[in-house]
Amino acid sequence: MKIDYDTVADAIYFTIKSGKISKSIKIDDRLIVDLSAKGDVVGIELLDTSSKQGQGLQKYLKEGVPININSSTPVFV
Repeated sequence: MKIDYDTVADAIYFTIKSGKISKSIKIDDRLIVDLSAKGDVVGIELLDTSSKQGQGLQKYLKEGVPININSSTPVFV
């Protein structure tokens, strides 16, 4: 499993396994599950994480859980 945190989007993405995403299911306003064509979970996205999970994220960073932090500047078209 791979964990990525995007500071611009304020979202955490948990990559469960590699594969092409065929379908995304919105569970609620903050949780999206990505599925493969076979229906396997490929990834899970958690939105608006700093307002709800910021303290928890900081805890894991201090404990050494590998989390990739992306902070690229958003592109506006």
